[in-house]
Amino acid sequence: MIEKDKKINGAHFIDLAISLSEDIAKVSADINYARQIPESLSKNMTRLGFFRLLMPQSLGGYEIDFIDYLEVINIIAKIDASVAWCLNQNNVLATLSAFMPEELALEIWSDPDAVLSNGPPIEASARVSENGYILNGRWDFSSGFQHSTWLVALAPVAGSSSGLNKIKEMRNLFLRKEEIETIDTWDVNGLRGTGSFSFVADNLYVSQAKTFIDGAQPIHPGSIYLIPKTLLFASGFATIALGVARSSLDYVIELANSKTPQSQKMLRDQKVVQREIGKTEAIWRSAKAYLDNSVSTLWDSTVVKKNITVEDRINLRLASTDAIRNSVEVVDRSYSLAGSNAIFNSNPIQKKFEDIHVISQQVQGRMEHYDSAGQHFLGMDPKGLF
Repeated sequence: MIEKDKKINGAHFIDLAISLSEDIAKVSADINYARQIPESLSKNMTRLGFFRLLMPQSLGGYEIDFIDYLEVINIIAKIDASVAWCLNQNNVLATLSAFMPEELALEIWSDPDAVLSNGPPIEASARVSENGYILNGRWDFSSGFQHSTWLVALAPVAGSSSGLNKIKEMRNLFLRKEEIETIDTWDVNGLRGTGSFSFVADNLYVSQAKTFIDGAQPIHPGSIYLIPKTLLFASGFATIALGVARSSLDYVIELANSKTPQSQKMLRDQKVVQREIGKTEAIWRSAKAYLDNSVSTLWDSTVVKKNITVEDRINLRLASTDAIRNSVEVVDRSYSLAGSNAIFNSNPIQKKFEDIHVISQQVQGRMEHYDSAGQHFLGMDPKGLF
């Protein structure tokens, strides 16, 4: 057991995130260019505990309040969406520690620099072998790949040594980077700093001790582990989208108070700008309020009742999707107001424009989630990630 000081709570990490923002801002351009968080920054973040925020205290984590956790993500997102994305991706993955055998968790997180990375499986399979599995497949969108120390390969287990082909279960298999082939597919114009590479396993043997069944009940009792990972990802990425939107709107408000176009009239004095700022502010505040309310309601139910209702799940899914979609509109409106100078890479709103549109393409922002919510409100059985 590696119990942490219980006095270190969410407020501590909120303060740390505010302090860290200045360091992130200084290297944000480098993060974008190099497609990774600089090693000095990632090492500092791991040593400060930023990749253990949702882990059980008994395993060396901090297990902070979920609402405080999202505020940490929000603070970082306003500065650099890629860093915030990696923080959310890697922290949600770290909740796997509450579900896996304790021996495996201690092996992974005894390293103070331990960080997990993963991606959705492509034609992946694990075949039962003696005391383990033979793994094949490809996993894409492995955010934080370059600063990670372990990779998580989710794969269906097919058959057994007797040659059966029936899928038995989904299993998480833990791999070292030297065991796999890395594929650099991350040729993108947004969230570049996440370095979301792909990796391939080719007839790789993975011992039983480095695997566990996906979807089992948590071993540790913390409230955070009752929330489905899909909703942890969704609310975190929605928070990032809102952070990008907020900083974009703040930028254009500052610009409107300082820029003098050819007409020699400040942007803020133009009626169309005033109206657009008002409408855009309303869009952002409405989306933020719905997400905050949905998170708070679900978290209260989890902490007090140790149970999450279908209504709570639907609301958080809908609020998360809506936050992402409305954040795109906020950034687009802000970008339009910024004028022709917005197109240059030197303009900070250009990167935010690119980041938000990549965020909108991820699974958490897909329009199908509205369909699932609509099915629920119509009295049907919702089909989606809840």
